[in-house]
Amino acid sequence: MIKKTLVIGASLKSNRYSYLAVQKLVSKLIDVVAFGLRKGVVSGVEIDTTLIRYKNIHTVTLYLNPSRQKEYYDYIIALNPERVIFNPGTENPEFYTLLMEKNIYYEEACTLVLLSTNQY
Repeated sequence: MIKKTLVIGASLKSNRYSYLAVQKLVSKLIDVVAFGLRKGVVSGVEIDTTLIRYKNIHTVTLYLNPSRQKEYYDYIIALNPERVIFNPGTENPEFYTLLMEKNIYYEEACTLVLLSTNQY
């Protein structure tokens, strides 16, 4: 397993992009952990509802709008990921600045597209 990924904003609703991202990450044999508002399981991945200090997170992929991200800034930075992916609708220049100050790479991209085109 490579590029252990934390999906923030994970959903149990099968029509949500975060749900599809968890499925696609699992299908690509990427180690996945997930945080969301409701407990449940997607493709064998348990969605946590409390913030856990996961180890060895390579990528955090966000499915929260910018106004909801603020409360997670310190948490995400403390995980010290290699990168943070801002999926469409989650773009956040304020957070970009904080990440750059900590030398954490970020990109505005779609996790599903990156996975589908083998650019993840």
